Formats: sequence, structure tokens, C-alpha cells
Amino acid sequence: MQVHIFKGPGRVFGFTTQPTGDNLPQKFAPWVAFKTVELRRGEPTPGVDVGECLADIEAHGVHITDAHARITEEAIR
Repeated sequence: MQVHIFKGPGRVFGFTTQPTGDNLPQKFAPWVAFKTVELRRGEPTPGVDVGECLADIEAHGVHITDAHARITEEAIR
């Protein structure tokens, strides 16, 4: 799956399949495009827990981390 990564404030990163990042939570805006990667279950990607990331995207449309720690559910409230 092609995933677009955006940088928020501090060490917050947002992951989404939307190239514009429009579905990322506004409380961490502004979001700045960082890079696009191809994520596949079972294939490691440095700095990303691929399974957790893809599960969040499937469930919530986004995956949000702060200093590599998952904060998705807190971020989308």
C-alpha cells in the first residue's frame, strides 16, 4: 500500500493513503509532506511498525505517532 507521511509539530508524524493529507487531525497542523513509501505486511520498514500503521489506516484512515510511539486514537478524538 502506498502511504504518504507528513510531519507535524515536534516529533509527530502522520501516515495516510491520501496524497494531500487532508484527513490528518487538525490539532497537529500544519502538516508538511515528508515522503511517500510502499508498505507491505511482513516487510520491515525502518522507523515504522508496518502492521500497526496499516491496521490504523484500515480502521481510522490515519496512523499518528509521536517520537515513534503510536498516538492515533488520542490524536483523532
